[in-house]
Amino acid sequence: MHGLYEDDNYLHMVMDLYDSPDLFDRISKHGGVFSELEAFSVFCPLISESEAFRHCHRDIKPDNVLFDSRGKLKLADFGLANWIGMNERRMMTGVVGTPYYVAPEVLSSREETPAEPFEAVRPSNLRFPARIFRSVSSEVKDLLRKMLRKDVSRRFSAEQVLRHPWVVSGGEARSMGDLT
Repeated sequence: MHGLYEDDNYLHMVMDLYDSPDLFDRISKHGGVFSELEAFSVFCPLISESEAFRHCHRDIKPDNVLFDSRGKLKLADFGLANWIGMNERRMMTGVVGTPYYVAPEVLSSREETPAEPFEAVRPSNLRFPARIFRSVSSEVKDLLRKMLRKDVSRRFSAEQVLRHPWVVSGGEARSMGDLT
């Protein structure tokens, strides 16, 4: 942010301009498919930023990943964000996020909310159908499984994600057997 000022009616924020297509537009333009290296170029900076600033965005989705004219990404819309370790239990409360992107445990204690979109999230049955995930490496599937575990205590943290072999290798897929 470059500046912040207020007049009688509004609060004005002077920020960088990100007028390039967002990640949703980029994914759509590629027919919904990114190579692992393209995905890595977006994924790793997002995780690194989250870990470095110790925040939980709580609404990461392709529409909130912006790019400047040089292709550098920036995460947007921190309206729902919280600092990691914000209270004794290190737990965040409240049903927040966008349906189909929200974590299942957010819904387990939810208040009154429109049910249908959120019900689709609850099952958390992660599968990788071959017809869709044929070209996705076993390393990426392994990372996704660990990031999307329903049991929060077993789910990977940002720090653990950054130490995963696929991330350490720079998005290069290798046989999981080669990593031992």
